[in-house]
Amino acid sequence: MKTIIVDDEPLALDILEEFIKKVPDLKLVKKCQNAIEAGEALRKNDIDLVFMDIQMPQITGIEFIKSLTKPPKVIFTTAYSQYAVEGFELNAIDYLLKPISFDRFLKAVNKAMSTSDSHASDEDVIESGPDFIFVKADKKLIRLRYNEIQYVEGLKDYVIIKTDTGRVITLQTMKSLEEKLPAPTFLRIHRSYIVNLDKINAVVGNSIEVIEKGQPKLLPIGKNYREELERVIEKNRL
Repeated sequence: MKTIIVDDEPLALDILEEFIKKVPDLKLVKKCQNAIEAGEALRKNDIDLVFMDIQMPQITGIEFIKSLTKPPKVIFTTAYSQYAVEGFELNAIDYLLKPISFDRFLKAVNKAMSTSDSHASDEDVIESGPDFIFVKADKKLIRLRYNEIQYVEGLKDYVIIKTDTGRVITLQTMKSLEEKLPAPTFLRIHRSYIVNLDKINAVVGNSIEVIEKGQPKLLPIGKNYREELERVIEKNRL
């Protein structure tokens, strides 16, 4: 089985690498320190099994797996037992609590090898309507009203859609989502950000200010996008 390890702790990566070397039927393809590296590894390789840490910066292991339409088999690894239920709800093969012993590791691997592949075959879908968009995430299509979306943040082939009440992470490029969101309501202000103009609280130097969870948050303005933003501001300026 071709496998990758995803963990932001170097020691954890090294321990699992040593365990994998002891199992002839496992082949380690890549060690990844975050979800972005993992996504790239999955795109470039036919991966059978992922050892996925849960607590990671920007995108958690659970959020990452939820964003995949055709996830490989997953064994979650974490130091926090409270995530076990949510992990198994994602049809994870097993849940390894750190520090991981080799015996426990081997038991999880044997379970993965004996489990038939039953991954979903749906394709990524994003469909839009007059005042909403459907986004593929969490193994379902989530409807988001445009007036609920504050901004979109791009992370390579993933986007985080920030709403008034939370966030949705989906496997999409900024370009594909930008084409779906209606202009002039939504405007690209940076290679990594699209903002809902109705949610702009202020323009502060080279940044846009929005209100997130009751607190001001600054989004950078890219130099290649400033001219268009200034045109929109001038058009609506008193």
